Amino acid sequence: MDPRSLQRTLGVADDGIFGPISREALRSRFTNMHAPAVTAGEIAAFAERLGCSVKQINAVAKVESSGGGYDRNGRPKILFERHLFHRQTGGKWSKTSFSDPASGGYSLDSWDKLGQACAKDPDAAFASCSWGKFQVLGQWWDKFGFSSPYEMAFSTVASEAAHYELLARYIEVFGLADELRALSTNPADCRAFAKGYNGPAYEKYAYHTKLAAAMA
Repeated sequence: MDPRSLQRTLGVADDGIFGPISREALRSRFTNMHAPAVTAGEIAAFAERLGCSVKQINAVAKVESSGGGYDRNGRPKILFERHLFHRQTGGKWSKTSFSDPASGGYSLDSWDKLGQACAKDPDAAFASCSWGKFQVLGQWWDKFGFSSPYEMAFSTVASEAAHYELLARYIEVFGLADELRALSTNPADCRAFAKGYNGPAYEKYAYHTKLAAAMA
C-alpha cells in the first residue's frame, strides 16, 4: 500500500501528499466510540480454543494489557515504534519523530507519528505500531493471516473481542499455548509465558510474579 492507495481507502483525494485532511480521515476511520466490550462468553470461547482456563486468560488480560483497548477518543490504543519504522524502511526518513535508529520518543502522540509515517510508507507505518489491548505488533500481520498491515490494524476497531483475537493468534503462532496453560499462583510456573510474551527482560519488570498474583 502506498499513500495514494491509503487515501482512496480513507475516501479522500489521492494526491499522494497525505496532509492534514488525510491524517484526520485516518483518525476518523479508526474511531469507534461504541466498540462493544468483550463478553464472558467470548472469553470462554477463547479459553476453550487455547485449551486454558478463563482464569488464565483473565490473568493475562490483567497483567499484559494496559487497561482497556481504546483511548478516550474511541481509537484503538497504539504505540508507534520509530526504530521499527527506521528498520523497515532502511532509514530512508531518519532522523525524524517517526523514524530513528534508536527506540524512544514515546512522549509524542503515536497517532501523530503514524500519520506522518503513512505519508511515506503506510505498510511500514502500520507494521511499526503495537495495536490494541494487548499491544500486538503490526509486523506480525502476515503470520496472523491478514492480507496487509492495514487489515490487521483495522481489525482492532470493531470490538474488544478483536483484540483478544490478536492475543490468541499470537499465542498460537508463537507456540505459547502450553506456557499459558501452565500459569498458576506459583511465579515459577509463569516464567515461560512471561519470557515468551514479554521477552528476556520479563524478570526486570516482574511479569512472572504479576501473573502469579493475578492467578490468585
